[in-house]
Amino acid sequence: MGRLASSIAGGGLAVTLLALPCAAAAGEELKPYTVSGDAIVESLTGAPGDATRGRTLILERTNTCILCHSGPFPEEKFQGDLAPNLAGSGSRWSAAQLRLRLVDASRLHPGTIMPSYYRIDGLDRVAPNWRDKPILSAGQIEDIVAYLATLRE
Repeated sequence: MGRLASSIAGGGLAVTLLALPCAAAAGEELKPYTVSGDAIVESLTGAPGDATRGRTLILERTNTCILCHSGPFPEEKFQGDLAPNLAGSGSRWSAAQLRLRLVDASRLHPGTIMPSYYRIDGLDRVAPNWRDKPILSAGQIEDIVAYLATLRE
């Protein structure tokens, strides 16, 4: 476990995660957003996300959530244990706080291993075919936020 933690701290996992297939629409321009404290108050799409699609995205191993996080997903045998359990996310954080954590968790925790899912500038060790592309689209971010906000226990 010590070697794994060293590898993670050294950024090895971040490179691996960013090399996974991206579900964001190719060529989609990033929507502008404003960070207010520890949150992004306004939806990236101007509309609420779909919680059902959000749950599906969290469980897709290509989007990486379930690789690091565990949660209330009894049908999933293999869940991550590197990051906080997602159960109760909607009780711990507002939708606006969840949105910033997905968009760019490094704004809150500079040393985090969580990828910036909706940021393309100032990143290190990004595979060439992923440069200038977000990992998730604005709509996917909103769908995940919608689902996480429902997790109250």
